[in-house]
Amino acid sequence: MPKAVRYDGFGGIDVLRVDEVERPVPGDGQVLVRVKAAGINPSEAAIRTGAVAHIFPSTFPSGQGSDLAGIIEEVGAGVDAYSPGEEVIGFSNKRASQAELVLVEAGDLTRKPENVSWEVAGSLYVVGVTAWGAVHSVEPKEGETVVVSGAAGGVGSLAVQLARRTGATVIGLASESNHEWLSSHSVIPVAYGDGVADRIRAAAPGGVDAFIDTHGNGYVDLALALGVANERIDTIADFAAAAKHGVKTDGGAEAGPGAQILAELAELIADGRIEVPIAGVYPLTQVREAYTELERRHTHGKIVLRP
Repeated sequence: MPKAVRYDGFGGIDVLRVDEVERPVPGDGQVLVRVKAAGINPSEAAIRTGAVAHIFPSTFPSGQGSDLAGIIEEVGAGVDAYSPGEEVIGFSNKRASQAELVLVEAGDLTRKPENVSWEVAGSLYVVGVTAWGAVHSVEPKEGETVVVSGAAGGVGSLAVQLARRTGATVIGLASESNHEWLSSHSVIPVAYGDGVADRIRAAAPGGVDAFIDTHGNGYVDLALALGVANERIDTIADFAAAAKHGVKTDGGAEAGPGAQILAELAELIADGRIEVPIAGVYPLTQVREAYTELERRHTHGKIVLRP
């Protein structure tokens, strides 16, 4: 029987387990994917604890995860675009991707380019669509300056690269251990912490035009203090500050059709124009260890499960 991550109630990492489950059967318009890699994300940890139950209600036992990449095992009725054996990237809206076999709507898939690794492909959806949406929401232009907080994290590391592709100057806030990576991607690294506003002003003497906050904890207030207009600030982490100040919270579903954006990002990765850093890879059975690393919030790039 195939294995899948499950939990029976809200709680910490210790509620997670790996169960044997019934083999899924694809229905109309569905595809059964044998998962080769599934990324993990902070949003999943928040859902598991119940902190966002008012937004994402759960039924138990619950599965977990959205990101996935794998090989098509079987197709359901009405699916003409895909065949068994094809390699695909996709996502599940049913909290089910952290498993050996996953049912996916055919419209939520795109083909995986041959030279994109399983680890990268399987961790692309949530961070990719979120970064794409956040960058497009603040509309950076050539000659402007954009600041990205959490610039070495899963979303941030993609956001800085996508923002650079617009021709804008990008300042990335990150710990010093990640400054070399940022510099190698033509991003100006700035350490976070006390005095960060002065360090940003020194790095951007002409001022800051836009701000993308992927971390929370006061960065919306910092952006406003730097003189950034409300409509050029986007946060994916501090919704209370967004409501208070009227700044944007674009990313995720607001970005547009997920499979279409996945296809665009996969081609950029395949051509070497952007990269997805991989911080760690764990077998499915070590899902607790993977989330322990994730929830330290100091990883550079993505953490991936390999069923």
